[in-house]
Amino acid sequence: MRHANSFIASEERIEGFTHVLLITTGSVASVKAPLITKELLKFDKVKVEVISTQASLTFFDVEDVEMSGARVWVDKDEWSDDYKIGDPILHIELRRWADIVLIAPCSANTLSKIAHGLCDNLATSLLRALSPSTPTYVFPAMNTLMYEHPLTSEHIRIVKEVIRYQVVGPIGKTLACGDVGLGAMTEWKDIVQIVVERFGLCQK
Repeated sequence: MRHANSFIASEERIEGFTHVLLITTGSVASVKAPLITKELLKFDKVKVEVISTQASLTFFDVEDVEMSGARVWVDKDEWSDDYKIGDPILHIELRRWADIVLIAPCSANTLSKIAHGLCDNLATSLLRALSPSTPTYVFPAMNTLMYEHPLTSEHIRIVKEVIRYQVVGPIGKTLACGDVGLGAMTEWKDIVQIVVERFGLCQK
């Protein structure tokens, strides 16, 4: 287990680099996390860190992300038994580190948490502490009927209009559950392309 004080933003940021924080949540589309990470790291002067909710770990192998050169941070990394007042706090350090935040995928559950201001895990604590000046993109991914639920449109409205995150997608396709309809995460290559265009990244 890593300790929270093993990540200090000022020591991890590199001048001239783009620091991308990927948050994965409990949707089947988390299976794309290794692909997104690997593709981003093909570009010059890019660093990637990943925060994963416990539910999202069902869908990908952490080692696949780590092999590409990124680290995966989970709830148990946040607080150590020997934490002392004044020690670095992981969600604050990662927040200070990030130049851009991608919530890909954003499950119905996490979308609801964000809209209501909950901070009950590493991911949502970071989002609640995030500076409004940090560009943040939300890529919803859920079953079609979950997406069509009347609360979903209200949550998305709050995320867009009150919190002012960019919401991209979802798209229509055959979903993992077998249903056909709107609810799938934006294609992973398109997610990478948003970062590439925003920061003018070049391939290594």
